[in-house]
Amino acid sequence: MASSHSAPYASSPEAQTRLLGTDTGTGLSPNEAAARLSAHGPNTLRRQKPKSLTLILRHQFASVIVWLLAGAAAISFLSRDVAEGIAIIVVLLINGIIGFFTELRAARSMEKLIQLSRRHARVRRGGKERMIDACDLVPGDIVVLEPGDVVPADLRLVEVSSLEVDESVLTGESRAVEKSIEAVEPDALLGDRFCMAYQATAITKGTGEGIVVATGMDTEIGQISEMVQSASGEVAPLERRLDMLGRKLVWLTVILALLTIGAGILRGFDIATMIQIGVALAVAAVPEGLPVVATLSLARGLWRMSARNALIRQLSSVETLGATTVILTDKTGTLTENRMTVVGYLLDGLDVTVGAEDDDTSFKTGDGAPVQPDERLTWALRVGALCNTAEAGDGSRDERAGDPMELALIAAARKANIDRSALRQRYPELKEHAFDPSRKMMAMVLEDAPGQLIAVKGAAEEVLGLCTRVLAADGTAIALGDGARQDWQRRNAEAAQQGLRLLALAMKHREDVGVDPYCDLILIGFVCLRDPIREDVPNAIRASRNAGVRVVMVTGDHADTARAVARAAGLGDGTLEVMDGSELHGIELEAMSEALRARILCADVFARLDPATKLTLVSVYQRAGHVVAMTGDGVNDAPALKKADIGIAMGHRGTEVAKQAAQMILRDDAFSTVIAAMRQGRVIFQNIRQFVVYLMSCNVSEVLVVGLAVGGGLPVPLLPLQILYLNLVTDIFPAFALGFGAGSDQVMSQPPRDPKEPIVARAHWLQIAVLGGSITLATLLAFGLALYALDLAAGPSVTVAFVTLALAQIWNVFNVRAPSTKALSNAVTRNPYVWGAIVLCLGLVALALWQPVLADVLRLDPPGKAGLGLAVAMSAVPLVIGQFWIRWMPGASRRPPRASE
Repeated sequence: MASSHSAPYASSPEAQTRLLGTDTGTGLSPNEAAARLSAHGPNTLRRQKPKSLTLILRHQFASVIVWLLAGAAAISFLSRDVAEGIAIIVVLLINGIIGFFTELRAARSMEKLIQLSRRHARVRRGGKERMIDACDLVPGDIVVLEPGDVVPADLRLVEVSSLEVDESVLTGESRAVEKSIEAVEPDALLGDRFCMAYQATAITKGTGEGIVVATGMDTEIGQISEMVQSASGEVAPLERRLDMLGRKLVWLTVILALLTIGAGILRGFDIATMIQIGVALAVAAVPEGLPVVATLSLARGLWRMSARNALIRQLSSVETLGATTVILTDKTGTLTENRMTVVGYLLDGLDVTVGAEDDDTSFKTGDGAPVQPDERLTWALRVGALCNTAEAGDGSRDERAGDPMELALIAAARKANIDRSALRQRYPELKEHAFDPSRKMMAMVLEDAPGQLIAVKGAAEEVLGLCTRVLAADGTAIALGDGARQDWQRRNAEAAQQGLRLLALAMKHREDVGVDPYCDLILIGFVCLRDPIREDVPNAIRASRNAGVRVVMVTGDHADTARAVARAAGLGDGTLEVMDGSELHGIELEAMSEALRARILCADVFARLDPATKLTLVSVYQRAGHVVAMTGDGVNDAPALKKADIGIAMGHRGTEVAKQAAQMILRDDAFSTVIAAMRQGRVIFQNIRQFVVYLMSCNVSEVLVVGLAVGGGLPVPLLPLQILYLNLVTDIFPAFALGFGAGSDQVMSQPPRDPKEPIVARAHWLQIAVLGGSITLATLLAFGLALYALDLAAGPSVTVAFVTLALAQIWNVFNVRAPSTKALSNAVTRNPYVWGAIVLCLGLVALALWQPVLADVLRLDPPGKAGLGLAVAMSAVPLVIGQFWIRWMPGASRRPPRASE
């Protein structure tokens, strides 16, 4: 699979023919083709191995917290606390099973790598044309191209006839490219190599022949595929944060256990007994529910996003969007609809706007007044439909074939009730003068008895230069003077600055068939075409801006077009900073100056970028501390999609290469789905933070209750099995409920989190300490009052402490609401799962108290009415303290501001 020349576009067809040892008239002999196939290998792309079951399973047990819990289970078994050990193992298995099957489902639904479907190619071999499998092509083969063909390998064109190629899959440029056989400069950018036809691009018009110069992995698409496979994926921010939290929990667990053991020894307790208690407390300090709740929260987010047409490959990627600070988005097919539409006509003394939607048949003046087609507009519509080689069929997408601009001209005529079939019958075609790249125009000679009608369409400047008259409103042709010509040039320039593609329409009648069709023309006007902005894009970009997320357009299109599309989409903040790819081409990341780096980070639009530069661009943003989301649909987007923190491919328009590289696929191709997914990501992080604070404050209180009681010389207020029951029952279900919350209404009105911010920041550790401390205080007070005020025995007093702690932990769910919300109306109180969890937990506490078998297992003696009333009353103390903390110390629940804020 070799390339035959480093820059075949820089040498002549004859030179390439000699270099490759072939003949354009006869092609390779069958024997030579077979020998080259053996030497170079098949024309296929190397495939990545699909994600294995073992790899998916291993990923579920890769976090520090999971290993910490595994260590806790091992300690429990060594200490002969078999029930505790089994319970922790069960939690780990549940977490692994949920994560495994959810991730497996996502992986298998998108496990299609770069596949060239079974395509054929028409080649000339041994002097005869024949159809062969595209995978059997070799360097030196002569390939024959026709409209509708997908180019099967990289070709150096040797013959063209009005050949146009859609290269948007490679360059991102929406317009079909006119091809020639003339060599270009060796340093020409991909989109400027007009004598090349690259694999996976599509022939939209004309015919041609080319020599195969590269196959397989040596083609442009193959080199991009190589970059996709070598681009390193980034570790998801959530995974980094959970690992950071896990490391902190390791130290916290060890410190608490050692302090408790030391305090007990100082108070005269037996060393062996204190070691057992310390181990039990260490196990209790680890939030067993954290991994499974985090996994379920992410899985539920994945299912929600799937319902919104966003398919996620990996659980942790669900949250990544919530941390996103910049979205690098492709233009064609992402911000625009990837179709050309006639939006207006510039006629003599009249500007006409045309409804952009298919069902909008309005023709209006600039001030919105309806336009009745006069001779000027009628002839503009007729010539656009007649000087045209596309076939529109019934107008449906499946029936259309040909150049997108010509299809748009036919659609505009249909809006004015001009039937093309009837028009062709009235003006039968006599001869076609195919598009001439040197003239940049085409002509149709049509029968119009007693003479002929010449219909001309082409580049505005070139056609205008051949016109001597202009069509007036009454159908007469008036002289086109110098002043009028300059005015037409001005109108052309102004429209081009708005990102419009202009074509000039002209005609003339003749009787002498020998007259040049391109002289003495009558200018009808200019037709303005645009690739429309997707309807949902402006609102989606506005929502991104409100959320503090920058949207930057990255495209292979020209700077003027990109600037106009960016303005229409609502990019930028008043002004637009546009950088051309020529400024970035070939620049190494390490050698980049600080001034250039600053310009890149401030730019709103990047135009004319090649795939390698897109990859560098993603790295620049990531090194600046950004979490990068990248959208795209073409082969040229794939390496950057994989390198980004989260790559987002289009489901309908996206190539298989792009889908393979991405972590998320939009099944509806809607940019607004990205914003909906971003909101879900933020909600997920908010929920995870809430249940982490909740779980940690509950677990810390369990450790402190036992540790402080032992250190203070009191009896042990909680037994190990009671602690385990609380850990696995009464605080897990509220945590589940918090993980399933719909989130705050203001979640998309806040700036994105600092990518370096941990799940539990300093303020949240303080909140955990306050909430855990208040639960500890209430539980120890209740325990002490039961012992000394109510004069209860140790057994019933332990039950009072158990009930107080259980109820306080249940009410604690209301202490993790956002500080900007009201006490009685917030995301927690509006969460139906929270109320369900509270009812379930109260039932489980009641079951532990009054179900004889369970009460005996947990060693819970009846506390009496007075003891039960004391426990209920004291359990409300942490709720009151927590609500005052939220009101007067709101920083406990808010993220710390960034340095830049």
